[in-house]
Amino acid sequence: MKCFVLDMDGTVYLGEKAIPGAVEFISELNRRGIKYRFLTNNSSNRRDAYSARLKRLGFDVEPSSVLTSTVATIRYILKNHPGKSVYPIGVPGFVEEVKEAGISVDEDDPDIVLLAFDRTITYDKINRAYNLLKRGKTFIATHPDDLCPTEDGYDIDIGPFIRMFEQMSGTSAIVIGKPNRSMLEMAASEMDCDIDDIVMVGDRLYTDIRMAVDAGVVSVAVLSGETTEKDIAESPIKPTFVCNSVIDILSVIESANVPELEL
Repeated sequence: MKCFVLDMDGTVYLGEKAIPGAVEFISELNRRGIKYRFLTNNSSNRRDAYSARLKRLGFDVEPSSVLTSTVATIRYILKNHPGKSVYPIGVPGFVEEVKEAGISVDEDDPDIVLLAFDRTITYDKINRAYNLLKRGKTFIATHPDDLCPTEDGYDIDIGPFIRMFEQMSGTSAIVIGKPNRSMLEMAASEMDCDIDDIVMVGDRLYTDIRMAVDAGVVSVAVLSGETTEKDIAESPIKPTFVCNSVIDILSVIESANVPELEL
């Protein structure tokens, strides 16, 4: 347990409420000097916005502790499609983050249609993206989630939109966020640890746990968010461990006598 990678929504908080015990868990990781990164597929906010939210909920974290699917997707485009322009479907903050990274935005003749979580989506945006994809433009999506957890339940995420665009345009999306292994690799690089030293903690089987299983790393499924014990029993995706919430992981750390970092 040298490094932890943690999902956010449903794992350490729900909406504007920290999950009981999550603040104490992160405090203990900080106290012991155990490295960690928060991974989120939600592409509607920036790293600093997520860290500010975590601080507001009582977590002692820095912006560098958060890795979003937006950051991962921008890195992917800059590396694999350098100089290419995009038509972004996302909230204004997402579009600004793409521009700030040096990626050109073109609504008329882009190289890439870039889909993110978008509470400002309109029929005009949908139709423009559809017509661009029909013309053969590359289709990239920040993440595959069907639902976005909230305090009161779930909102529709971009998964259904990905499938709609794929079906209607006859193309396939390149999906960057979890369960894509690249998110784990980026987190490992940022923490300067081997990917095999990572423990992945999350509440979703088809993103968090599948990514860990595909990468061959230890996984902990928490029951504080979307997944239930029944889901785990019926799914072919099996986590290494199951806990009610992240606070239960502390007992594992203590029983394993994981040392504190010597500063």
